[in-house]
Amino acid sequence: MALALRCLRPVPSLLLRSSFAMARGLPRAPRGCPAPLLEGCRQCVQQMLLSRQLATKKAKGKGQSQAKVNISAALVEDIINLEETNEDMQAVIKALKEDFSRNLNVRTSPGALDHITVMTKDGKFPLNQLGQISQKSPQLLIVNMTSFPESTAAAAKAIRESGMNLNPEVDGTVIRVPVPKVTREHRESLAKLAKQFTNKSKEALRKVRSKSITQVKKFKSKVSEDTIWLLEKQIQQMADEAATEMDKLLAAKTKELLG
Repeated sequence: MALALRCLRPVPSLLLRSSFAMARGLPRAPRGCPAPLLEGCRQCVQQMLLSRQLATKKAKGKGQSQAKVNISAALVEDIINLEETNEDMQAVIKALKEDFSRNLNVRTSPGALDHITVMTKDGKFPLNQLGQISQKSPQLLIVNMTSFPESTAAAAKAIRESGMNLNPEVDGTVIRVPVPKVTREHRESLAKLAKQFTNKSKEALRKVRSKSITQVKKFKSKVSEDTIWLLEKQIQQMADEAATEMDKLLAAKTKELLG
């Protein structure tokens, strides 16, 4: 055992703990392996551990819920950065939360227009950088475009196409934005918009998942089929969890809007 521990020293710490737990059942190094397994062949140990995970998963039997895949990022860092994939998925969720917060309030405030992006001849700019936004009454917002009068028409168009159910009226360099009354119809309109935002975010989530799986498949000729299968399963699992969180956000927002 002392000799085995000394041989395992070159293996990374996370891999060492997993290998030590099953040390008594370690297989012989496969043919063609440049070094014996206990002398630090990282690829062999990695493949063995992933294969063990797959075997354990299949051993649960038919009719039972499948075990959750949880591959150590350190074991597959040469194939894909799972932490980065997770961060990309969480960024999509964060963007959905921001869309809900900015665009789906029953009561519209001046700050609700800040994020609207206006396309001008000089590029894209937030509305609050081009005009002064104020609230004249509970049912009327004013956007003063005196500083950038040439962008007045573009700003009005951006407000109209923001998806906030607003119909701005241009009066010189002033844009009047009537705020819809809080009717049942308006609430239902916002709830539909929440669904649209969620579907758009799920599409972005699918793109993250597809990109990651494509990255994994590039290594088909270099690692085992079990490794590829497990990684694809892990990525799909992460995407499913993110989609579930989006559904919960949608349900909560819909309940808030419809009462």
